[in-house]
Amino acid sequence: MEFASEADRAYANGAFIPGAEGFVPRWRAEAAAFRAGMRGELDVAYGPGARQRFDLFLPEGPPRGALVFVHGGYWLDFDRGDWSHLAAGAVARGWACAMPSYTLAPEARIAQMTVEIRAAVRAVAARVAGPMVVTGHSAGGHLAARMACGDGPELARVVPISPLADLRPLMATDMNARLRLDAAEALAESPALLRPRAGVGCHVWVGGQERPAFLWQARVLAENWACPWTVEGGRHHFDVIDGLCDPGSALMAACLDGI
Repeated sequence: MEFASEADRAYANGAFIPGAEGFVPRWRAEAAAFRAGMRGELDVAYGPGARQRFDLFLPEGPPRGALVFVHGGYWLDFDRGDWSHLAAGAVARGWACAMPSYTLAPEARIAQMTVEIRAAVRAVAARVAGPMVVTGHSAGGHLAARMACGDGPELARVVPISPLADLRPLMATDMNARLRLDAAEALAESPALLRPRAGVGCHVWVGGQERPAFLWQARVLAENWACPWTVEGGRHHFDVIDGLCDPGSALMAACLDGI
């Protein structure tokens, strides 16, 4: 397969995952089935924008706290409804799980998405008592990590999964025509170049079979934040999130154990 540049090749995922075309339809089918059988609230507004909405899935009893999952898609694709099934692990452990959408590029820049997710987390906290944990995958891992930096909501922990932590390399990709990242925004929005707030725990997660660029991104964040990181063997960029469905998985332990 040919790529426009080495940067595009470095950040291409599906081209290097066998059967990649089957993942999105499976995710959407599993998400729809999960929503059909779950307690909670759908399409809760956290702002005036069309995509400023979250779904909130609830356990049988009073929630122990809330886990917020921020979806990926290079800030360009997907919606909260594509990932509902990933709430299963948290709900089974007695936690609420919120899944926000946010305005995508090119309509919004990444800095605006950070502001939107911050508002979403605060809206979830207003509905669910107890500790707040934020996780997210890929671009959502970036946004999850950003919640630990600067003037953010009160959090117990962030668990960025396969995060894009240093945005500067993405300026050389074709997708930057839509993202519109410039040097100033890349610096300001790269969690690996920022510091987490005191008291916010962090654990970085990444699949052992991911593209080298994603392994580098995860390691840079963990090293710069001096926090634990886990390389989950045998997992690639599309199945590294599967542990969120399983209350007994190591990924769910990294999110919720000890809180």
